[in-house]
Amino acid sequence: MNKIINQTLATINDNGAMVTIRLILAYEFFTAGLMKLNGSNWYGGIQDQFPFPFNLLPADFNWYLSMGVELTLPILLVLGLGTRFAALGLIILDIVAWIAVHDGGYTISDGGFRLPLIFLAMLIPILITGSGRFGLDYYLKNNDK
Repeated sequence: MNKIINQTLATINDNGAMVTIRLILAYEFFTAGLMKLNGSNWYGGIQDQFPFPFNLLPADFNWYLSMGVELTLPILLVLGLGTRFAALGLIILDIVAWIAVHDGGYTISDGGFRLPLIFLAMLIPILITGSGRFGLDYYLKNNDK
C-alpha cells in the first residue's frame, strides 16, 4: 500500500507542475480572447508593426485570427489534447504580440516585453514535453492499444 501511495504522489509531483502551467496559460490567453470578443478592433493602428506575413493581412483578419487562437487553443491546453499543437500556436501568437504590441518598454503597462517573455518561457516546456500524464494526449497515446 505504501508503494502505491508513493508512486501516486510521485506521479502528481512529476506532472502537477505541467498541469499548473497549462491552466495558468489557458486562463491568461482565454481572457485575452474574451477581451477581443467583447472589445473593438484596435489592430488597424498597429498593423504596420506586425511581422511578416501578418503585416500583409488585413487588420480585421488578424484580429479575428488572434481572437480565435486565444479562445480555442487554451481549451486544448486545459484538456491536454493536441497540447504541442496548442503550445506552438500560442508561441506564434505570443511572438507576434511581442513584436507588434509589447516591445516598447520594460513593464506590461508600458507595452513592455516581460509578460510575453514569461508566457514564452512557460510554453516552451509544453511544446517539448506535451501534456504530461494529466492530459488527454497521454491517455490516448497509452490506451489506444
